[in-house]
Amino acid sequence: QVQLVESGGGLVQPGGSLRLSCAASGSIFSINTMGWYRQAPGKQRELVAVIFSSGGTNYVDSVKGRFTISRDNAKNTMYLQMNSLKPEDTAIYYCNSYDSRFSWGQGTQVTVSS
Repeated sequence: QVQLVESGGGLVQPGGSLRLSCAASGSIFSINTMGWYRQAPGKQRELVAVIFSSGGTNYVDSVKGRFTISRDNAKNTMYLQMNSLKPEDTAIYYCNSYDSRFSWGQGTQVTVSS
């Protein structure tokens, strides 16, 4: 069973940047549409960025132009570069396939606050 491990979160001031990583226990990124999700306190988990098996990407409007999703197939790792962070980006961030077929990891906490 594939395991996903997220890392790279932390506390950052508004306007700052973070780079999240998602390490997989198998070679899944090149054959699956993958995504970064986030869940803020009291809210449902939402999909914020997608990378297709072709390499194309898509983003929810609230992060478009600020977040960049990428992957390194050789390292079985996916990334989320987050720039110009806002307090409303505060959430636990998770990675999974577009259809959430893999078990959820623990996520990584991102807190944007001054």
